[in-house]
Parts: sequence; C-alpha cells; structure tokens
Amino acid sequence: MEFTWLSRWQPQLLAVLRIVVGLLFLEHGLSKFFGFPVPFPVQPLPPILVAAGIVECVAGVLVTLGLFTRLAAFVASGEMAVAYWMQHAPKSPWPIANMGEGAILFCFVFLYIAAAGPGVWSIDGARMKARLGRVERR
Repeated sequence: MEFTWLSRWQPQLLAVLRIVVGLLFLEHGLSKFFGFPVPFPVQPLPPILVAAGIVECVAGVLVTLGLFTRLAAFVASGEMAVAYWMQHAPKSPWPIANMGEGAILFCFVFLYIAAAGPGVWSIDGARMKARLGRVERR
C-alpha cells in the first residue's frame, strides 16, 4: 500500500518536523542554563557544555521560527555529531548501550532540515516570498 496521498502534506509536515525538533533542542539548552523543564544533572557546567547550551538555545529558537534555518540546522547537526562521538561512542559502540540514539536522531534530522530548508510557516519562507514579490514587480 502506498501513501502517495500524503505527499500533498509534505511542506506542512516538514514545517511541523522543524518546529517540533527545534523546540526539543531548545529544551536541552534551557535545561542546562535555567533548569527548565528539569535541572541539568551537571552543575556548574564545564565550558564545553556551556558552548553546547548556547548552540542548543540559539539554534533551537532559529530552527523553531524558521529563521536562518539551513545554517542553524547545519550547526546543530554538527554539535550533535560531536556530542555523540565525544560523550556516547566511548561508552559502547552500540547506540542503545551508550544512550546516544537521541544525539544520532538530532544529528540526522537537523542535517535533513539543512538540506530540505524550512518548509512553510517559517520566517525564511516569508522573506523569500517577499523577495520574489519585489523581483516580480520590477
């Protein structure tokens, strides 16, 4: 059975994916800095986790809003690749054993978003429409 009928919703589903992943990523940064929604288990934060928290907060907001989406998603993907290889992989070669599934999923979903773009319901999309409208009026 093929779900070709679902294809017509692809732009909206990409936007939902972008928004949900951006909010989940933001949650990691907020946890590190503000203890929201739960406190981060390591305090005070070492410098590498401060850097990670900054990337998570900034990229999380940008991806959620769809602003500079490709760049923010690419940086976030890179952060998650580094997090996996530095924190998870040394514990075990198996993601289920080293608890690295989340990092891998974030890495590849952000990489997809960087390639696919923000989809509809994004500031980048609105800016592109406005730019194209100005070019067409000339």
